[in-house]
Formats: sequence, C-alpha cells, structure tokens
Amino acid sequence: MLTKWKALLAGLTTFLLLAPAAAFAAGGGGAPIVIVADTRKLTGIMAWWANLYNESHLYFTILTVILIPLIGVIFGVLADIIMHFIGIDLKSRDLAEH
Repeated sequence: MLTKWKALLAGLTTFLLLAPAAAFAAGGGGAPIVIVADTRKLTGIMAWWANLYNESHLYFTILTVILIPLIGVIFGVLADIIMHFIGIDLKSRDLAEH
C-alpha cells in the first residue's frame, strides 16, 4: 500500500516538474500581450492613476499598497465619529450573550 502512494507521489512530482518543459516545447506561440489602461476618456485623478499604471506597474503597486490601508483608516475614523455623533457607543456596550 505504501509503495502505491510512493509511486503516485513520484508520478505527480514528475508531471509537475516536466509540465513547463512540455509547454515550452509546444511552439513559439503568438505575440506577447501588453496590458494597458485606456486613458482616452479619463480626466483628473483618474487619468493620472491610469497613466501611472501604464508608465510603471511598480510605482502603481507601491502607491496602491500604501493608499488602501490609509483610506481604510480614514473611513474607519469617520465612521466612529458619525456613530458617536448619532449616539452609538461601541466602547461601553453590554453583552447580551450571557
């Protein structure tokens, strides 16, 4: 029984190691794909953001990774302020589960 699993594992490993070679041996393929953002109808910050994506994927990624948590914190603080303003206090609530 153990040798059956070893053979299966060896076959799977061989397949995973040789699959890229089989893909490369398949032929030259077509032209490489270029992924760009369409900026023809964009203005303002949306045009700037799309142009940043087109010019440098690295800068776009870094700025995105920085901005997403920052915007989340800003929205969270605004939600806390609004909830406090309308009378919802989540810091001193009584648990109803007991």
